[in-house]
Parts: sequence; structure tokens; C-alpha cells
Amino acid sequence: MITLVAATNNPHKLIEFREILGENYDIKSLNDLGLHVEVVEDADSFYGNAYKKAKAVCDACGQAALSDDSGLIVDALGGAPGVYSARYAGRDGDDEANRKKLLKEMAAVTDFNKRTARFHSSVVIVYPDGRSISGAGDTEGKILFEEKGDGGFGYDCLFYSDDLGKSFGEATPEEKNSVSHRARALFDLLAAK
Repeated sequence: MITLVAATNNPHKLIEFREILGENYDIKSLNDLGLHVEVVEDADSFYGNAYKKAKAVCDACGQAALSDDSGLIVDALGGAPGVYSARYAGRDGDDEANRKKLLKEMAAVTDFNKRTARFHSSVVIVYPDGRSISGAGDTEGKILFEEKGDGGFGYDCLFYSDDLGKSFGEATPEEKNSVSHRARALFDLLAAK
């Protein structure tokens, strides 16, 4: 079994890491190790932020660390919220405020077919010897006019998945993980090993 320390304080991401990677991986949380690592996510790319987080956790615990940085890219908003997805409305992790701001910013785009968007994920593993591997993944969809479903987290209830024909908020965890940006990024990373 391969042990990785997840460089995240987001319990939803931790669950997805464990579900997607399966039983061959022992994914430890920062809490499992009694670690508190804060990283300023100020890179201008998803990869840059993912690398920073994985490197900081690897340095803190001396074990291989897995990190993800992901977000929503909306074409009509020039790529926003992008790397600022978690703090789009100003405060980090305020999902409800972020969704409200997104709906407000998209109000003028009334043609559903012009509300195209994608979730992007960059994942990185940093090893104690300094090596790193990375992967990236996207999933395509559109921004709904209102929230649908109460599953998932973040923007899931506003993201209509082209693959599933429904919002991520309406999808089961298994359905979401079968097509999600994070799953595709993790599979891309595993292929790079």
C-alpha cells in the first residue's frame, strides 16, 4: 500500500482522493498526523498552487504529499473565477457567497449554450527526495441558472455536467468521480508515475 499525505484541509477533497484512488493508497490527512500547515495560494496557476501545497506538507512531515488545486473556468467571464474559485466572493471557502456572485455575474448570459464552463484540476505529488510528479484534468459543462441538487460542494450544484446530463449536485459521488476533473487529473498523474 502506498501512503500519501493529502495537503488539504478540505474534507470533501480528502474523501474524493480516497474514493478515486481506492484501496491501494492510504491517504492520510493533516489531522491524522497532527499537522497544521497553512500555505498562501498566490501562484498564478493551478499547478503552481498545487505544487506549493504539496511541497510545504512534504517538508513539514517528511512523507510524500499529494495536493490538488482546482477551480471553475467560465468562458463568458474570461476564465474567472479560475485560481480564485475558493475565494471568488472575497472570503476563502464561502461556497454560498461564491455561488451567489457567480449567478450575479452570469445574469446577462441568457443563452444556456453560451454559459460554457469547465472544472480544472492540477494534482502534484512531492516526495521527500525532491522529486515530483503531476497530472491535470478537465470536465466540461455549463453554468445553470439556479442551483440544482444538494450533493457535492463548492459550485457543484451550479455546474451542469455535459458527461452526466445533470448537475454535479444531482450526481451520486460515484457518478461525479467517474467524470470529474479531479479523477481525470489523478488518473493522469498515476499514468505519469
